[in-house]
Amino acid sequence: MSQVSLPQLLHNDLPLTALAPMQDVTNLWFMKVIAHYGSPDYFFTEYFRVNDTSRLNRSILAAITENDTGRPVFAQMIGESIPDLVRTAQELCRYNIAGVDLNMGCPAPRIYRKNVGGGLLLSPEKVNRILGELRQAVNDRPLTVKMRVGFENTDTFYEILDIINRHSIDLLSVHGRTVKDMYHGTVKYDLIAEAVKRVDCPVLANGNIYSATTALEVLSQTGAAGVMVGRWAIGNPWLFNQIRQALRCEPITPVPLVEVRNYIDRLWRTPRASTMPERSRVGYLKMFLNYIALSVDAEGQFLRLMRRTQTEVEMFNLCDRFLLAEGMKTLALSPYSGV
Repeated sequence: MSQVSLPQLLHNDLPLTALAPMQDVTNLWFMKVIAHYGSPDYFFTEYFRVNDTSRLNRSILAAITENDTGRPVFAQMIGESIPDLVRTAQELCRYNIAGVDLNMGCPAPRIYRKNVGGGLLLSPEKVNRILGELRQAVNDRPLTVKMRVGFENTDTFYEILDIINRHSIDLLSVHGRTVKDMYHGTVKYDLIAEAVKRVDCPVLANGNIYSATTALEVLSQTGAAGVMVGRWAIGNPWLFNQIRQALRCEPITPVPLVEVRNYIDRLWRTPRASTMPERSRVGYLKMFLNYIALSVDAEGQFLRLMRRTQTEVEMFNLCDRFLLAEGMKTLALSPYSGV
């Protein structure tokens, strides 16, 4: 993998794009699938769990060591034990990574109840100590942070932004919801804009960026250096290319539904396919189809019928019916409302 530095990308003409880290989704295989349709500027790994007995997860490490997408990869950590975070960061720096990223935003209750991920936002003093130690340990490449605007409210938001400044963080990704918001409710882009003004490092805006048009609106509203896209890139892997087209004021290339059908074929051919029972494999594909279907038909028929399928044959017959029947139909440029 050719390494591109953060300063190099920041000097590009266009704002940055990044694929948000999503546990059990953004593995090496999915990065390669996304890259086939148009890579973001940066990838972030799933999180390496860090504790006193942790070792680098070999599967997640493969997203770094076997990555042939041509895009830099940040290694993401989640944890709260300072000695073990430092140890893990130093181990990760032996590999060809773009930088080390600390997760301070995961909203899963099983995570934040352990005072890690989004749970760290409740303890600014702990964040201060963690970032101070990590900054000393990670001194030859970027140290980055992904966070939300707060835990249950935004009371600690500005205090944590000042801590980000204190330790010379190189890149900050801000999801404009609280941890308790999960993925619901209004994204507070105004607070992302406040972060842009307050911190010295570039900021990536994250949260409900579901189309190229939305990306442009968020960049304009926040002044961010770029956007980080998560779930909506599952439904539309062409999104990063479409964002670049919009930024260049070019027409956005529509995606024929037949290409969406080919994308689904790629998703079906997961590396674990041969060892997964059919029922599990169908369930796994539905996780992706739940997002793809939102841009297929305005009535939501494909989504409803897809959720009822139980076998490979049923699912692919349905895909053929909706995606191959009308040769000229294209994937919507943004998800249909009300589906």
